[in-house]
Amino acid sequence: MTVQQLSLLALLLALTAQTARAEHLLLDEIIVRADKESPKEESLSVREVRESPARDMGEALKQVEGINIVHKGAIANDVVLRGFQKDNINVLVDGVRLHGACPSRMDPPSFHYDFAEIEQVRIIKGPYDLSNPGGLGGLIDAQTKRPGKGFGGELSLGYGDWHGTNAAATASYGTERYDALMGYAYKYSDVPQSGNGKLLTQIYPATSPNRYKNAAVDSKAYEINTGWGKLGLNPTSNSRTELSYTYQDADHVLYPYLKMDADYDRTDRMNWSYRIQNLSALLQDLKLQVYWDRVEHLMDDRSRFSSSTSPRFYSMQTDASTQTYGAKLQAELKLGPGSLKSGLDYYNRNWDATNRRAMYFNYRDLAMIPDVTIENFGLFGEYTLPLGGKLSLTGGVRGDLTRAKADRANTMVTAGSSKEFSTISANLQLNYTPFKELVIFTGLGRGTRTPDQQELFLDVPGNPAWRGNQGLKATVNHQADLGAKYATDRFYVNASIFYSDLQDYVNFYQASATLKSYQNIHASIWGAELGSQVSLPADLFLRGTLSYTEGRNISGNRPLSEMPPLKGTISIRYDNGSFFAELLETLSREQDRIDSSLNEQKTAGWVTTDLKAGYQYKGFSVTGGINNILDTQYYSHLSYLRDPFVSGVGYRVPENGRNVYLTMAYKF
Repeated sequence: MTVQQLSLLALLLALTAQTARAEHLLLDEIIVRADKESPKEESLSVREVRESPARDMGEALKQVEGINIVHKGAIANDVVLRGFQKDNINVLVDGVRLHGACPSRMDPPSFHYDFAEIEQVRIIKGPYDLSNPGGLGGLIDAQTKRPGKGFGGELSLGYGDWHGTNAAATASYGTERYDALMGYAYKYSDVPQSGNGKLLTQIYPATSPNRYKNAAVDSKAYEINTGWGKLGLNPTSNSRTELSYTYQDADHVLYPYLKMDADYDRTDRMNWSYRIQNLSALLQDLKLQVYWDRVEHLMDDRSRFSSSTSPRFYSMQTDASTQTYGAKLQAELKLGPGSLKSGLDYYNRNWDATNRRAMYFNYRDLAMIPDVTIENFGLFGEYTLPLGGKLSLTGGVRGDLTRAKADRANTMVTAGSSKEFSTISANLQLNYTPFKELVIFTGLGRGTRTPDQQELFLDVPGNPAWRGNQGLKATVNHQADLGAKYATDRFYVNASIFYSDLQDYVNFYQASATLKSYQNIHASIWGAELGSQVSLPADLFLRGTLSYTEGRNISGNRPLSEMPPLKGTISIRYDNGSFFAELLETLSREQDRIDSSLNEQKTAGWVTTDLKAGYQYKGFSVTGGINNILDTQYYSHLSYLRDPFVSGVGYRVPENGRNVYLTMAYKF
C-alpha cells in the first residue's frame, strides 16, 4: 500500500475506538421500506450514496438488487435494470425526461445530474408506471432535495485514489411561505487502475490505432462542474409551486470503452411545477409540470493514435445535441370506494448528430442522426379499489400517439420524412396483506416503447456500415410479476420473480458482412431478485442480495445479448447510530449465455471485498473505506461495446482495482 492508503486505513482503525449511542438510521430505513414500498419497488437513500465512492448515480445504483451498469471508463455508467437498458427503461429526475446526446451513450441520463442534488432514488421494476410514456422495463426517478425550515446547508469533500475528488456545497433557507436552495458540485479524477496495475487507458495493444497517445494515457479522466438552484412558494396552505434550474459542464471525459472521447458535455435543465392538494372531497390532488433540458456534446479521437496522421487534430468527430421539453397535468380523484389517478402529457425530443471523418468524403458533414424530432402525446387513467381490509386491486390503461420526423437528409432518409406510432399500455395489480408484516404482490403488465431516432434513422458509412431501420415497430412487453415482502421492526426481506414476453423487441444485429443495424425480434426475459436486511444483537446488521436475469432471442433460437449474470452481495455491519463499520462481499457468476452471432464473449466470475467505516457527531460525519481490498482484476459482462465501425470484438474495460477513499461532510 502507498503512504496515502496506509494513513487513511489508520484513520478508519482509529475510528473503531469511538462508542456512542444514537437512534438507528438503519432501523428507520427498514420501517420505511416496510410501510411505503411495494414488493415491485426499491429505493436508494442519500445515506447509501454518501457511504460509497460512487462517481455518478449509475455507479451508486448498482448496489440495488436487479441493477447492473455498463462500465465505459472512470464515469458515466449506464444503468441496466433486469436486463433492460437504454430507452427500454425510463431514467428521470423529478419526473423530467432527460436524454443524452451521444449516439454511443457516452452520456446516459444519469450522468447529467450530480448526486449532491439528490435526496432519494425511486425504482419501479416492470411496466407498472403509467404516468410516463415508455418505461418498457421499469422506472428510475431521482428526486432532488427540498429546502427545510430556517437556514440550512451542507459541505462535503471526498478524496481517493487516482486523485478522485468529489466536493459539494448546498445552502438553503425556508419559511412557511417560501424557500430557496442553491448548490455547487465539483468532480475530478485521473485515470483509474485495474487490478493488474495498468490504467484503464492501456487496454489496447500496441498495434491498435485506438490506443491512447502517450500524453493522454495518464491524463485526467474527467472534470465536471455542476451548479443548481431551486425556488419554492406556498401561495396557500394546500398549494406549492417550484422552479429549478441546473447547469453542468463536463470537460475532457475519457471513454476507453469507445473509439472517441468527449471534449465536453454541457447540460441545461429547467423544471417548473404547481401543485394543489385537497381541493374538494372529489379532487384530492392536482399537479401541473413544465420542463425543458438541453445537452450539447462534442467527441473526437484527438487523444488516440488514429488521429496522428490526419490533416486535422482528429480523424473522426461527432457533434451532437439533444433538446427535450414537455408538460404534464395529473390529478387524483376520490371516486366511489377507491381513487383514480389520471393525466395527460406531451413531450418533444429533438436529436441531431453530425459526424466528420477523414476517411469518408474528406471531413464532409454526415447527418449521423438527421435532426430528428419525436413528439409524443399521451393520456392515462389508473384506479385503485380496496377489496376489504386485506386486498387492493389497481388497474389502469395508457394511450400514446408518437411521431418521428427527420428534418435533414442522409442516405437512409429524405428531409421531411416521418414515421407514426400508436401504442396502448396497461396493467392489473393485486396487493394482498394477510397480516401486517406480509405483503404479496402479483401483477400483469403491458408496456410499450417506440423506436428512438438512432434506431430509425442512424447513418454511419463504413465497412461494415451502421444504419437504422425505418421499418421498425414499437416494442410490446407482456410481463407477469409475483413478489412478497415481509417486514418487522428489525427484519426485512423482499423477493420477486418476473417473466417478460417481448414482441417486436428492438435488437442490434449483424445484418450482413458489410452492415450492422436493428431489427424487431420475438424475445423473452425472466429473472428473480432477493433482498434482505436483519438487525442482530450487539448493534449488528446483516444484509444480503441476489439477482438473476436470463434473456432469450426466440426468433434466432439463441441467448439474448447483453444480459447480466447471477450476482449477489452479503455484508455485515456494526452500527450504533454514531459509528459504523461494514464488510461487504460481492460475487458474480460466469456469464456463458452469450450471443455468438454478435461475437459476444464469455465473462469469468469474480469476487470482491470492500470495507468501509464512518463516524457521525451532530452535523459532522466522516466516512472512509477500501473498495476491492485484494486488488482483484475482473470484468463486468457489460464492460465492452461491440464495435459498430469494424467487424470483430470490442476490447473489454476492466473494473477498478483497489481504491482507498475518505469523505468528510458537515450538515447544519
